[in-house]
Amino acid sequence: MKKRHLVLQSISLFTIGMLYLPLFGIAVFSVNSAKHGWVWQEFTMKWYTGLLHNNYILEAAWNTLTLAVVSTLVSTVIGTLLAIGISRFPWGSRTNGFLGLMLNFPVVIPDIVMAGSLVVVFAILRSVSDVFQPGMVTMTIGHITFQIAFVALVVRSRLVSIGTDLEEAARDLFADNWYVMRRVIFPLLLPGIVAGGMLAFTLSLDDFVISFFTSGPTSQTLPLYIYSAVRRGVTPQIHALSTIIVLITVILVVLAERISRKK
Repeated sequence: MKKRHLVLQSISLFTIGMLYLPLFGIAVFSVNSAKHGWVWQEFTMKWYTGLLHNNYILEAAWNTLTLAVVSTLVSTVIGTLLAIGISRFPWGSRTNGFLGLMLNFPVVIPDIVMAGSLVVVFAILRSVSDVFQPGMVTMTIGHITFQIAFVALVVRSRLVSIGTDLEEAARDLFADNWYVMRRVIFPLLLPGIVAGGMLAFTLSLDDFVISFFTSGPTSQTLPLYIYSAVRRGVTPQIHALSTIIVLITVILVVLAERISRKK
């Protein structure tokens, strides 16, 4: 039994190491003064301060934040309403199962497939309006399409955990639908809504595939900038930028997980 536990612990540590050691290596070399190679010279923060003077990175960061904020706000509202509609409307068992399947479908579908379908849809829409030219508008719509499912799943799980007892008690006290929504459902759902929104924001920050397929020449984001910069050669400044993105992502994911567990 002890040998079995030792093997499982070794496999777990090896797996964790394979996942996080590359990220740790990037963080270490982001504070290395050496510009080329893998030789350690001395500690420095000049690569981080240099990011503040790179206009291309600042523009990409602004585009990334704008895209993430707008798409998160829209997807959080739509995803929350979708979760409430699926969970609280008296659907039949087959219809409810079908809606649950459709809700999980955008989560499991490969990003490349969704990105390709968005390209086709936007090509059709461009024949109607020039608004759908590749750029921030198409990127925002593309991000919203996959963020909605993640928000709805988080909020729906929160709805399942809180049950319907308090709602039924409020209706027994002659509360109308708007009052129940405003004073009962929404306060109980708030941790799930915030967690779903933070998860959507994180996914938007990290997204590359959908952004790559729907972006235009003036709508470069940080993941797209890193991709184009790496093709010319990996520099410590790219390490610094990647480290910042990873740290922001980890913080948001941890906060979303903590908030979603709030009673």
